[in-house]
Amino acid sequence: MGARLLALGLLFLLPLLGAAHGVPAEGSDYVRIEGGQPWQAEPGTIEVVEVFAYPCGHCDRFAPMLADWARKAGPDVRVRYVPAAYQPTDAYARAWFALEALGETRLHQRLFDAVHREGSLPGRGATIAEVGSFLVGEGLDAARVRAAMGSPATDAKMNAAREFAIRSGIQGTPTLIINGRYRIQARSLQDALHIADGLVAMERAAAR
Repeated sequence: MGARLLALGLLFLLPLLGAAHGVPAEGSDYVRIEGGQPWQAEPGTIEVVEVFAYPCGHCDRFAPMLADWARKAGPDVRVRYVPAAYQPTDAYARAWFALEALGETRLHQRLFDAVHREGSLPGRGATIAEVGSFLVGEGLDAARVRAAMGSPATDAKMNAAREFAIRSGIQGTPTLIINGRYRIQARSLQDALHIADGLVAMERAAAR
């Protein structure tokens, strides 16, 4: 009888032990995305997507935290950035896809700086010409920037980003999506990264 009671006691303790070790709880820490798909599938890797917006103050604060987390996340983790492209004319979302196309994603943080620290770009209503001019001022070729921001490939990425956000149930930025399957619901920016750690561990275990 004593052994049985001890076993039952351990079973009751398991959820508490899991929570203490940072095991994410479905419904409170994350939502399972029905039929969710990764943004850019790559076999053998775990994709962590940040849906972000340059004018978003929380995204600005999160950017260095996520970059630091990504450096320690492990070789099997791929952090990808998807702008919240709710409008096809959104200049900031187009800027990100232009930077990707031009191989200039090093300027990601500079766009945050321009909006939130320097005031050289507006927080609302920025035009494609304004954002393009800023990128040229950072040393990029004007014709290449203009072509990349207005290309059919960027149009397609904008549509894909909007569809990704809708099917993932994005309600605000920044939001992390793990492998297209889980949308993190965090109480703080640091909490989002703790939950991401747990979900990455879950995905690693499931792949074994």
